[in-house]
Amino acid sequence: MADRRLQVFHTVAKLLSFTKAAESLHMTQPAVTFQVRQLEEYFNTRLFDRTHNRISLTEAGKRVYEYAGKIFETYGEMENAVKELTGEVSGVLIIGASTTIAEYMLPALLGDFKSQYPDVNVRLKVSNTEGIVSMVENNVIDLGVVEAPVGNKNLAVELCRRDQLVAILPPGHPLADRSVLLASELLNYPYICREEGSGTREVIVDYMQEIGLSSNELDVIMELGSPEAIKGAVEAGIGVTILSKATLVKELKLGTLVAIPLDPPLERPFSFVHQKQKFRQRAMDELLEFARQYCYNHPET
Repeated sequence: MADRRLQVFHTVAKLLSFTKAAESLHMTQPAVTFQVRQLEEYFNTRLFDRTHNRISLTEAGKRVYEYAGKIFETYGEMENAVKELTGEVSGVLIIGASTTIAEYMLPALLGDFKSQYPDVNVRLKVSNTEGIVSMVENNVIDLGVVEAPVGNKNLAVELCRRDQLVAILPPGHPLADRSVLLASELLNYPYICREEGSGTREVIVDYMQEIGLSSNELDVIMELGSPEAIKGAVEAGIGVTILSKATLVKELKLGTLVAIPLDPPLERPFSFVHQKQKFRQRAMDELLEFARQYCYNHPET
């Protein structure tokens, strides 16, 4: 309902990138450029300075961006007020989740939510924790669910539940018959880890520092971008790793991997993260409350 040109401009201004705005809006870059040029023609002034493949807001652009934010907030409040009168919960929500959560926790949660609120369309973006936090900071997504602590104090962070990480070994490994393992015992074997920016990797690095070890002591022979790839490498006997126990239901049932708790135990938070703003669309509030209840009813994965 709000002016499409203004929506497109606001997204470009927020991300300071035509390419990223096109991805966020599911548009082509030429279409985004056309909408912005139309708005510039309407105001008869440039809204962006474009130099060396970088853009910045002009003074006029800054003013339009400021008022556009107020317009969209007022429009959203109007929408919510009407929906509260009619009892309607609808709209589009963009959720971001780090890989482990997206693959092993969210499908059931979002499936149950969709059954209860069929008029809410949920879009899911998957990245590592660092990428998800960045998307929340830039308002690319409405809600993030991440697997590591969030350092930005300007964002609202709410614990969903705790997740246990364990040592993962192939059957027949010299340590596979142990009931518990010290992290130091893994230093003697080839290690497979997640990529830079991964919440899993960040939590393991912090854990090792807390117990007096350095992650540099690990014999890292491979870095992979997903739990599935890492599990496959361990199953093939390439190395050992530390992963969320939540990712291992199938493999433990089939006996293709062995999971051993660490001493001291290693846990991390699964957390919701979103902007600290007084206004949110009603569908977002309903999803947050639904997710809180889901996590309360499913304290462990």
